[in-house]
Amino acid sequence: MSVYDLIIRNGNVVFPGEVKKADLAIRDGVIVKIDDRLEGNAVQEYEADGQHIFPGMIDVHVHFSEPGRVHWEGFETGSQMMAAGGCTTYFDMPLNGIPSTIDREALLEKGKIGEGKSIIDFGLWGGLVPGNVDELEALAKSGVIGFKAFLSATGNEEFERADDFTLLHGMKKIAELGKVLALHAESDPITQWLKQEKEKEGLFSADDYAATRPVQAEAEAVERAIAYAELTGCPLHFVHISSGLAIEKIEAAKQRGLDVTVETCPHYLLFNQGDLVKKGAVAKCAPPLRASEEQQKLIECLMEGKFDMISSDHSPCPYEMKDPEVHNLFEAWGGISGGQFSLMSMIELAGSYGIPLYKVAEWTASGPAERFGLSSRKGRIMEGLDADLAIVSLDGIHEASETNFFAKHKQSIYLDHTFPCQITATLSRGKMVYRNGEPIVSGQGEWVKVTDSIEVKN
Repeated sequence: MSVYDLIIRNGNVVFPGEVKKADLAIRDGVIVKIDDRLEGNAVQEYEADGQHIFPGMIDVHVHFSEPGRVHWEGFETGSQMMAAGGCTTYFDMPLNGIPSTIDREALLEKGKIGEGKSIIDFGLWGGLVPGNVDELEALAKSGVIGFKAFLSATGNEEFERADDFTLLHGMKKIAELGKVLALHAESDPITQWLKQEKEKEGLFSADDYAATRPVQAEAEAVERAIAYAELTGCPLHFVHISSGLAIEKIEAAKQRGLDVTVETCPHYLLFNQGDLVKKGAVAKCAPPLRASEEQQKLIECLMEGKFDMISSDHSPCPYEMKDPEVHNLFEAWGGISGGQFSLMSMIELAGSYGIPLYKVAEWTASGPAERFGLSSRKGRIMEGLDADLAIVSLDGIHEASETNFFAKHKQSIYLDHTFPCQITATLSRGKMVYRNGEPIVSGQGEWVKVTDSIEVKN
């Protein structure tokens, strides 16, 4: 009789603070034993000699656009793409679906769809928009990860940006509920005014677009949000921060004792404004890719421990909304498609800058788990936790192409980029969901809910 469902042998396991060769035993989706050399039988064994075993990535920031815009990206293709990148849990943002996730009914509808289609686990954000403050409590009790608001235009009429009164009322309520508010921090007055100035002059190039969303717009919005958090006591999480100046303001808030965390995205670390000029619409995002000097500042901030986590901000759209022939860059959709490449990007950066691999695991797994109430189950390779694992070869390479990019639309700034590593397998709660270059549609993803900061299962 088998003692375990699976034993993974001889892997270089990325533990907190160290990388060490070990065997992992899995039963009923949980890591039940870790040892230098495990004895006992298993239904299956996996030989990982020479490979690294990371905790599966927890990507706190993706846009799958379902229901209503499944032709952009849905749970089925989106989750397969994430699994191919070593991700085992993702949090879907509330704005691109129809309806947006701004009340309990919409949340339950989206959760049901995800449970039927996602091959890996997922959480759901609720939205903070004008007029829905009274809906926040029901959303919190139904298990949202937290709430998301925009300080600048969202690009979707179904999800309005939060004005200052909405922010203040919402932040007070979110603090009472013990939740976190995630913010897209760019100043709407600054970005809109600069855009109008460019339009008057008939200037629509990549450089013109970048000029309408300067570092000052991000820093002003960050500073204002922090001031509101000090007034209301609301915990904040700043998404896709792209400038050293914004990080300075966030660091100062942390030093004052505010409950604030911050993420950036791999595309801000691997690419810069020159890539936006060269590649055009496919490289458009908000905030925009920064000048190379700002890119280097972000890498320095990362190495100094000023970022709490890394997320993809996977934001796909149909091909025609990223038409490479578009001459007016303001008309293109502003989002980077690339959730599959986050873990490999961070491993590449670790190799380039001498960063320990356990720091990669902190940014991509344990940091998100601790911030958002999942650390009792996820985020580390440890006995008693879910067997969420990414098995990676540092000897292989991965050249991103249309054939091995599993998003619905094969457009990405990452295409043709060669990573100095390769995801060889991904396990979600002990089940193989990606192996040998192909997703495996065998697992059933769970909707991971967080109530009163304690994660609960359905």
